[in-house]
Amino acid sequence: MSTPPSHTATAGSRRTAPGAASSRMPGYAPVPPSALGPALNADGYFAGSIDDTLHWVTDSFYQAMFLTTPEGVVLVDAPPTIGRNLLRAIDSVTTANGMPSTVTHMVYSHSHADHIGASSLFGPDVIRIGHAENLRLLRDDDPNRPPPTVTFEDRYVLEVGGERLELAYHGPNSAPDNIFIYAPAPPDPDGGRRDLPRLGAIQEPGPRPGHPLVDRCPAGGHELSVDNAGRRHLGRLGTRADGHTQIQYMADLQASTQAAIAFVDPTPYFQQYSPNAWAIFKAYLDEVSTRAAGPVTAKYTGVLAAADVYSRLNAAAMLDSLRVDTGDLGPFSGHP
Repeated sequence: MSTPPSHTATAGSRRTAPGAASSRMPGYAPVPPSALGPALNADGYFAGSIDDTLHWVTDSFYQAMFLTTPEGVVLVDAPPTIGRNLLRAIDSVTTANGMPSTVTHMVYSHSHADHIGASSLFGPDVIRIGHAENLRLLRDDDPNRPPPTVTFEDRYVLEVGGERLELAYHGPNSAPDNIFIYAPAPPDPDGGRRDLPRLGAIQEPGPRPGHPLVDRCPAGGHELSVDNAGRRHLGRLGTRADGHTQIQYMADLQASTQAAIAFVDPTPYFQQYSPNAWAIFKAYLDEVSTRAAGPVTAKYTGVLAAADVYSRLNAAAMLDSLRVDTGDLGPFSGHP
């Protein structure tokens, strides 16, 4: 049996233990205080009330929300990073408001494991609701993500114990089965209804952990008016003002990427790397993405958290979309 070779540290070298972080970790701009959510409790979560029956829970990386009703709890998503703290949050809230703590219904916003991977904690008898595409995507029988028992194509209204959630599909967004979830305002004391939904659960484009720009949301999503937005990531609820900032970020990113496409000449990359077509194209895409990200990063650092972390990756995704979706191929648009 052979033995692994020994590793001897030499002068000027630095050994890093397997799995340890590199000492060359980059530095990033401070997170704006406005982007931070409430402090977590000793168990590592925060549960907040949107109103008497609608609540949200976060671990500062992911979010879920739940409705408490006389007939049981309706839970939207079950991120595994929150995990059993979902049970603790629900138990704490229902103990305080006198509602039953059993989760009877669960809504899947989409199929991604990082958002619903703790679904199995709530047992096999929960009624799980998702888009029809969600059922197809979960067909491999992941034990942590039981498939939905109720599916829909365009819209679905869930009513439990006098509470209501309106589910809508506007096409692929962060996933092919991504849905929008609205919690309409309950009746006001005068017997009418408020003008705005109290919460809409959406996936915002722009900088967010683990996801560079992948959202291609139809314009109709920008017209939604809500009091709060559950963003499914990070540690605080979103607002309509956040939505307007995100829309402007996207517009600026698109304009900057289009300008970079028009500016960057790929000739030096052909000269340097031919006949390596892979290297030519990668060098060109990297330069366009870097140039596109520069002014956007400068404008939004200190305004949007992680603008300096993700804007280059977002620019790369925007570049790919402009090229293949809109046909803005720049210098590759046609051979003379």
